[in-house]
Amino acid sequence: MDVGEVMKVVIIGCGPAGLTCAYHLLRNNKELEVVLLEEESSIGGISKTVNHHGNRMDLGGHRFFTKNEKVLQLWFDLMPLQGYPAFDDKMLNVKKDYQNGKANPEKNDQVMLIRNRISRIYYHKNFFDYPVSFNLKTIKNMGFITTIQCGFSYLHSLVFKKDESNLENFYINRFGMKLYQMFFKGYTTKLWGRTPSEIDSSWGSQRVKGISIRKILIDYYKRLLHIQDKNKETSLIESFYYPKYGPGQLYEEMANRIEKMGGKILLNSKVVGIQKKNHHIQEVVYLEGKQKKKISCDVVVSSMPMKDLLEVMNHVPRQILEISNHLPYRDFITIGVLLPKLELKNETNIQTIHGSVPDNWIYIQDTSVKMGRVQIFNNWSSYMVENPINTIWLGLEFFCSEGDSFWNKSDIELVSLAKKELKKMGFYDGKILDNKVIRVKKAYPAYFDSYKDIDVIREYINNIDNLYCIGRNGTHSYNNMDHSILSGMICADLILNHSHNLDLLWNVNVDKSYQEEK
Repeated sequence: MDVGEVMKVVIIGCGPAGLTCAYHLLRNNKELEVVLLEEESSIGGISKTVNHHGNRMDLGGHRFFTKNEKVLQLWFDLMPLQGYPAFDDKMLNVKKDYQNGKANPEKNDQVMLIRNRISRIYYHKNFFDYPVSFNLKTIKNMGFITTIQCGFSYLHSLVFKKDESNLENFYINRFGMKLYQMFFKGYTTKLWGRTPSEIDSSWGSQRVKGISIRKILIDYYKRLLHIQDKNKETSLIESFYYPKYGPGQLYEEMANRIEKMGGKILLNSKVVGIQKKNHHIQEVVYLEGKQKKKISCDVVVSSMPMKDLLEVMNHVPRQILEISNHLPYRDFITIGVLLPKLELKNETNIQTIHGSVPDNWIYIQDTSVKMGRVQIFNNWSSYMVENPINTIWLGLEFFCSEGDSFWNKSDIELVSLAKKELKKMGFYDGKILDNKVIRVKKAYPAYFDSYKDIDVIREYINNIDNLYCIGRNGTHSYNNMDHSILSGMICADLILNHSHNLDLLWNVNVDKSYQEEK
């Protein structure tokens, strides 16, 4: 780029990472020319919110929680924190700490709500805390003999440690064989379509950093004695933030601000070509309808799946393509179902305006059903549901692979299956008032097959001097949402400082102390 010329940055993908990168770039230098290319007709990626007849769906269940102050401040800049009771807070006379908030959710739409975190495991028609805690309720649900077996199994794992070359051994080392078989093996196999013994242990270290029976017991007694823990693990947090109308609302606001600062967002623009010469990308080719268009660039930021990126890039060595073509992903189908009620008894001390259980989502450990997780959107935000008192709006999640027999089922077949499984589990047996089926591609980058050679691909990308990869799919890392946002921020800083130190992007979310310390 010649001196005095405006730098042109092309960002592929309008998910959390891509939008954050564009937003951070333009906030710090409005003279940049920033263009975002999004394959779909809406922004947000898997963090979007889908509005179906006034009932909104969060595709993945996105808790807004982070220990990174910059990410937290970004959220609050876009969506002011709740300072007054929300609709369900008022109805239930719920008291929260509003001292840092200013926005009134009953009067304003741009509000970040403060929500209780309740997630439980549903196993053999009983609810268990997630992570499993040892209390009288757990012992009653398990039975005395099973509880004793779990205890001895855990003690055995403390003495006889397994080599953590795979996810199965990772879980056994932390929870013991018995708890692993009860609460981890079945769900993990549903999620990935592989047994945990086939999956790299690094997935576990990212998703349950530092969590163990010891940590769970310490957390239990701290809560019993009302001792606050500032370094609580993500899996143990008791509250989180959430936009009034779901995660997509925040990203829609971010997109609006990007455009006001001069950024261009091109929807329905699928990238089909990356043209490079001498390790430098010169132009990006995309489809607008059926017409191919080219856009020149000084910098390319990619949050598209690494596999897809290399597939459309010219002059990629066969070895690199062989590895990238076998990078695995897991897809899922979410079925939104509107019900008049749930037939689950609320045995918690937490009340809800609809009278049923207070969970945000429920992990289904029962291997006799295909369903993997259930979201209760009323409990994320009462504003997500058109009639939050008299109806319950669920998101039923089924894990699969794009193109397999389950993925190819018709919507009618999927809703019929959902109805059967809700009945089988004792959730509901009656008429479904409304439904919406959504298929989500490449939702979860997986840690098996050619993933073991991921560093070979990353080294190749490092040598392309104006390419940056960010986000969950861009780096093929199972990031939390805040990690994807952080990668967008770091990428923007690298570009602004004319640096190409991509290790800072590859290493987002690999530091196991990230969730424990600010």
